[in-house]
Amino acid sequence: MITTDQEVKQLLASSKTIAVVGASPKPWRDSGAIAEFLKNKGYRVFPVNPHYQEVHGMKCYPDLKSVTEKIDIVNIFRNPNEVGPVVDEAIAVGARSIWMQLGVVNQAAAEKAEQAGLNVVMDLCIAVEYGALMN
Repeated sequence: MITTDQEVKQLLASSKTIAVVGASPKPWRDSGAIAEFLKNKGYRVFPVNPHYQEVHGMKCYPDLKSVTEKIDIVNIFRNPNEVGPVVDEAIAVGARSIWMQLGVVNQAAAEKAEQAGLNVVMDLCIAVEYGALMN
């Protein structure tokens, strides 16, 4: 489990691609704004949500399997009880890390990801951490 500022900074600095699972174009949802924020910071961002074709001008994918590039971070904006299948898919596509957003806590899914060799961040906002550590 990644818990220190130094570990989080290293993960953000070494990553180039981020899939944002649960990304939404709805202005009251943080997921779309954070996907756009990450894109503006230079990451290749892949919104993932089967309900949309596009999120903030970025092509939206129905699932992680549809993303054709290697994914460094799977950033999860889902209900904690819906994280397990996302972690299974992240493992299947060879993602490097799982990042559960602020308020998203699923210990069993985190342990499964770690056992499969993925880095895990849980219950932190990727945009807040980027702002605090990368500027």
